[in-house]
Amino acid sequence: MSETIKPDANQASTQDAQLAAESMAEGREKMQSVDFDADYAAAQQFSVSDIDRTDEGEKAAAEATAPNFQTSNSSNDTKLEAKETGDPNDYMDMAKDVAGTEAVGNVSDDLIQKALEKGQPGK
Repeated sequence: MSETIKPDANQASTQDAQLAAESMAEGREKMQSVDFDADYAAAQQFSVSDIDRTDEGEKAAAEATAPNFQTSNSSNDTKLEAKETGDPNDYMDMAKDVAGTEAVGNVSDDLIQKALEKGQPGK
């Protein structure tokens, strides 16, 4: 599927390209044609090297992509369990731990308690 390029001097990005497009449009220079199917087939040939088609290439590829570090397949390595209590006091303790000793605006224990009772942050 060969297609002829139809240059447009108005779309040229440089002056050289604009002059070439004008020359082609006036017939002073040959129009370029592109065979997309042939170019695609040629690109497929270059996408895999000759060594990759052999057993030696397969071994080299496996070695190049092998992991450098061992990983564990065991799911028993780390176990985290969060026990549900549903106790609002636990949340109060967490809020105090997060707030620490830094002053974070006008937040008091009463304000936190009201927010917990309403179930949403204060405005």
